[in-house]
Amino acid sequence: MQVDRTKLPILRLYKGNATRTFLFVLAIFCGFSTITSQKSIETIVIDAGHGGHDPGCHGKFSKEKHVCLSMALKLGKLIKEKYPDLKIVYTRDKDVFVELGERANIANRAKADLFICIHANAASPAAYGTETYVLGLHRSEAQQKVASRENSIIALEEDGGAQYENFDLSPDAIIAKRLQLSVFLDHAITFAQFLQAEFKKLGRKDRGVKQAGFMVLYRTTMPSVLIETGFLTNPSEESFIGKESGQDKMANAMLKAFDKYKASIEGTEIVDNPSETTAPKQPAPEPKKEKPEVASEPSFIDKVNQEQKNNGLVFRVQILSLNTKISSDSPRLKGEASTYEYQQGGLFKYCTKGFDNDIKGAVRYKVKMREKGFKGAFVVAFLNGERISIEKALKLVEN
Repeated sequence: MQVDRTKLPILRLYKGNATRTFLFVLAIFCGFSTITSQKSIETIVIDAGHGGHDPGCHGKFSKEKHVCLSMALKLGKLIKEKYPDLKIVYTRDKDVFVELGERANIANRAKADLFICIHANAASPAAYGTETYVLGLHRSEAQQKVASRENSIIALEEDGGAQYENFDLSPDAIIAKRLQLSVFLDHAITFAQFLQAEFKKLGRKDRGVKQAGFMVLYRTTMPSVLIETGFLTNPSEESFIGKESGQDKMANAMLKAFDKYKASIEGTEIVDNPSETTAPKQPAPEPKKEKPEVASEPSFIDKVNQEQKNNGLVFRVQILSLNTKISSDSPRLKGEASTYEYQQGGLFKYCTKGFDNDIKGAVRYKVKMREKGFKGAFVVAFLNGERISIEKALKLVEN
């Protein structure tokens, strides 16, 4: 069924101005009343796109609604088998139509710790590869088209989309929403990076982690991603994700990405930068050729740690989480000076210099660290040398 997008005013996705966006971000950072921190994962909501009288896109022999449902059920089964204590919730487990707003409501009511939305893509027969989206402003016409296509299914809802008549997907509204849930967005980006790395290992083209104004992501209140698993309009892609063998491989790749994401959130095993997940683990140094990572006398990092204890409220940017201690000249630190080290969950975690009572400075530095190569960098807070939640730190700033 073709949808007339000209009759859907809420689907206007404007191009943002970079300078205005940056200034708006800095201004908003003065009011973080709703930011929370995530410590563990207990509930996951898996959303199979489309369904019922909404078939989604299609290829020569497959429909998006069937492909998405198959991968969603396979992923849920794999996660449940590996983590029996986790609660898995499906927005649909059969071929039925579920409204976009209700999909987000299901996740919110379940108080989910992660929302995974699975879709298939459509474009010219030459287009191929996987891409994972988080909420944000589209950077290209192609991204806008993907979001518009997925959002346009509201025309198939019982009220024809009337309930979304005043829904605001303007750049300022999306930026405000991203800031409101900034910690969750950081986690969503991390998970998206893990996903793309795993898909790449399958030999899939990595189209990257992208952002766009997906309504279903806008209305969720937890880390949320939308996966475009491939193009059904490409015969080779359809032969892969349209068949059960390919769907099994994709579900297993999503499970591996989830394993790494869960570990990074809960601190249960070594997790370096998400961008480095495809690289082999660094071999143990050879004593005769390599300088030992741990010095026998207090290292520069140890001295910095001691000097920076009892300094009140300090914001930092965490850049690494390792299962072994490293020295201040380790290449893993990429030359970052005045590194602060702390231990948590059996891991050695490394942060940048401190920003006393200054979260805006830390946020700006986080951007710099990501540009430097620490793709999973995020802001953390310390009070007198002890790690505290961002929520608690922001309350201290407000007071």
